[in-house]
Amino acid sequence: MTSRRARAGRGWDASPPRTGDAAAAAPRRGRRNADAATSSASPTDEVELAREFCLRQLAVRPRTRAELARALTRRGISAEVASAVLDRYDEVGMIDDAAFARAWVSSRHAGRGLARRALATELRQRGVDGDVAKAALGELDDETEAETARALAERKLRATRGEPDAVFRRLVGMLARKGYSPGVAIRAVKEALAAQSAEAAEFAEQIDAEALSDTEVDP
Repeated sequence: MTSRRARAGRGWDASPPRTGDAAAAAPRRGRRNADAATSSASPTDEVELAREFCLRQLAVRPRTRAELARALTRRGISAEVASAVLDRYDEVGMIDDAAFARAWVSSRHAGRGLARRALATELRQRGVDGDVAKAALGELDDETEAETARALAERKLRATRGEPDAVFRRLVGMLARKGYSPGVAIRAVKEALAAQSAEAAEFAEQIDAEALSDTEVDP
């Protein structure tokens, strides 16, 4: 006789785990089914699909209008429906590229130490309008950027070993990759070296920051 417990096996763990090709094919089938559902949906259903998809995306993190538009296109949502849904989310403030840009600049500068040049690239990649990005980047002033560069150089210097010349080039390259200009990067590293030790200070004293700022820094 089949036990009641055996008959009740219909929960999340009732099916055996997929392995091999079957497991790999499952996500593809799911995407195909979702695309098919979108393509066969009525206009009203397509709007609902677009709304629900945007809400799921925004629940993960704030996104720009351009990011959502690209994602809706990949899901097979028509341009007309996507535009209407995104216009509505603009109106109610669920999409706000200016707020997104300000938060992005603040978070990425504080968390990763990125300079305005690198942040401008990231905002452009996310579809933020140039004027909107410029306004957000304007909240990060020269003094704050220089202080952050100096702090990054000091922290990296504590974990870096080698001849002063090699250390200098390594640290300047690190700052260049984060978007700092040659002048800011060189001055930050020079100040960090000067405060580290007598040998490093002697090397730093020989660095002509103004002259080197005119040369291209290899990141």
